[in-house]
Amino acid sequence: MFVGRHAVYCDVPRLVIESRLFLCQPHRLFLLRTSAPRRAPRDKPIAPGADRVPDYARDGYVTAIPVVDSQAAAAYRAAFDALAAREGRDASQIGLLDRHFTDEFIWRLASHRTVLDSVESLLGPDVLLLATHVFCKYGEPTGRKFVAWHQDVTYWGLEPPMALTAWYAIDDADTENGCMRVIPGSHLHGVLDHGTAEAEGNLLSINQEVAVSTADVQRAEDIVLRAGHMSLHHGQLVHGSLPNRSSRRRAGLTIRYITPDVRQTERNSYGRGWRPVLVRGSDRHGHFDICDRPFAG
Repeated sequence: MFVGRHAVYCDVPRLVIESRLFLCQPHRLFLLRTSAPRRAPRDKPIAPGADRVPDYARDGYVTAIPVVDSQAAAAYRAAFDALAAREGRDASQIGLLDRHFTDEFIWRLASHRTVLDSVESLLGPDVLLLATHVFCKYGEPTGRKFVAWHQDVTYWGLEPPMALTAWYAIDDADTENGCMRVIPGSHLHGVLDHGTAEAEGNLLSINQEVAVSTADVQRAEDIVLRAGHMSLHHGQLVHGSLPNRSSRRRAGLTIRYITPDVRQTERNSYGRGWRPVLVRGSDRHGHFDICDRPFAG
């Protein structure tokens, strides 16, 4: 059971879903309370599009979205290998923030048509790229590096606290190497209070953690992804990941998106302002100083 401290709402354009939903303004649904219907199996890749909007509204995520073919996925992995070799193991685990401004392959993924088509189907036609961040867990038989249960937007200083994260698999991500885990429907409870993680090894920037009941942990779902595929999750979805105790690396690129009506009202957990780039549509609000696209094309 989660108790939120903000109104519960979810950006989902033109959605009709069988729940207790109230349409309050264009392209935004405010979700009050809703039961969690039985979820469809997710073991088959899906095509991006509006057919996944009900799943996203109900569960807070969609997954197994193919972005690039195996050849392109290998090329992106090689580009990350080169970046990680330059930056070193420690920096590559969690220190590679906003590298879309300096490393073209990250920009190409963040602005990839398939990624943006999927994001637009959930957020609407106007989209800002807020940030990119690599999460890389190296395989260690006795590894302790993990990502505690948390919500993305809790310490981002956004109002309203709305964002969407694309999690692109640079490597295959599975239960053996510490794939992301999510608690379906947890985004419906609003922004939750976070504390400090007691266990050592939390990769989150300020060691934050949200308390999760045993019942919720038991219904958590693993986001298994092949390299070149991605998942999308709501900024208020509770998620985390276990240590990677396999012999394989698990690297993923998180790509954060918002709509232009969102404002920054506080410093984020990184201690600075966001540097968004307009990647779809237009910005009619002017809440941010929009950065230029870092690479042509």
